[in-house]
Amino acid sequence: MPREGWEGRRPATDAEARALASAVRLQILRLCLDRPLTNREIATRLDRNPASVLHHVRTLVDTGFLVAEPARRGTRGAREVPYRSTGRSWELDFSGRPQPARNPVLAAFLAEVAVAGEQRLQSTRLALRLTPAHREEFEEELHQLLDRWAQRPPDEDGERWSLFLGLHPEE
Repeated sequence: MPREGWEGRRPATDAEARALASAVRLQILRLCLDRPLTNREIATRLDRNPASVLHHVRTLVDTGFLVAEPARRGTRGAREVPYRSTGRSWELDFSGRPQPARNPVLAAFLAEVAVAGEQRLQSTRLALRLTPAHREEFEEELHQLLDRWAQRPPDEDGERWSLFLGLHPEE
């Protein structure tokens, strides 16, 4: 059953869910969102071995989350293939799927904040006391807002920003 507020999303396949159950793959998608990057460029930005990154890139290509752009010649004349994120991950519903032991979205966010610097993180917290109906209404409004901004074309002269949103019950 799709989560409230996520109408139009189709359930993720097993292969899609496995592909996005990796913080490294989520970081790759973020890096390639606005501009295509080669495997070497991705590996450099993530400070990882290019062979390891290529495994992740191939998994993302095979599941349709990355697409190869036309090959180009690199600075040394070698053939390079840049990859671009397709944005398909936003169109999928992952509700009802088993959650991995460590949340890959949170892990990717923490890795990205570590690179950006914690002092550049704008954060806030809000404590709420909600009935189940009001919690569903709150989530619906948040998802509508996120969908609206996700569907906007990027500002050509804009700065790159990321948003992480976590909602959890308090015990």
